[in-house]
Amino acid sequence: MAKKALCVGINDYPYDGSDLNGCVNDARAWAELLVAHYDFVQPDVKLLLDAEATKANMLDGLKALLAGAGKGDTLVFTNSSHGTYIADTSGDEPMYDEALCPYDSADNLLVDDELRELFADLPQGVRLTIISDSCFSGTVTRVAVGEILPGLRTPDDRRVRFLSPSLRRGVVLENPWKAKPKGRVKYPESKMKEVLLTGCTDKEYSYDAFIGGVYHGAMTYFALQAIREANYALTYRQLQSRLAFLVEEAGYPQHPQLEGRSGNKKGQIFA
Repeated sequence: MAKKALCVGINDYPYDGSDLNGCVNDARAWAELLVAHYDFVQPDVKLLLDAEATKANMLDGLKALLAGAGKGDTLVFTNSSHGTYIADTSGDEPMYDEALCPYDSADNLLVDDELRELFADLPQGVRLTIISDSCFSGTVTRVAVGEILPGLRTPDDRRVRFLSPSLRRGVVLENPWKAKPKGRVKYPESKMKEVLLTGCTDKEYSYDAFIGGVYHGAMTYFALQAIREANYALTYRQLQSRLAFLVEEAGYPQHPQLEGRSGNKKGQIFA
């Protein structure tokens, strides 16, 4: 039974004012956790950091992660980066696709439909976990909160992990707050083969901040804390519940979400 992981972290973006601080730390921390406590071996845990994490490299990494997977295998994909949305032009109502922002996101987004297609043929009995610590909707560039709201400064250098669609060439929704995510309508949780843990809802920001003496995504930092406090033995549902409490207690206005089949949510993490 194989255990493989791909951990992506992008701090350095080729846009003025769009760099992040905690994404590379997130990726390294997830990789270290898997090796130290969940019997993953170092050569089977691949890191893609900053300029390495182009869309082509991310897709190649995901295909390598899935290649040859069979019953009993455990696969993990973690992504800490900017997130964004793009307008879906089909349909009568405003709809949008959620997207991850690779290093070369000016021309290449990794759209949720593409990920769904990759995972559609996941063999029966393969356990796939996806952890996404990024935003998927919003209206501002990824900058410090004090630059979004003049006069507001946060002691933790709080930033949102959202890249405005206006920074790339494509169709932009006029009002994303009134639009609906296309994927949620067509692909219910009961059809998901993977377990997905996200940093926020589809209309919130995920935050990047200086927490506990290090830069991290708020979701990643508190997820790692919850896992340590449980002595590395808890279900996905328990992780999401504890994580949501810790994030709220720390004052971050985001609500981590867990998606997948009910039975998979009850499974032990990374088992």
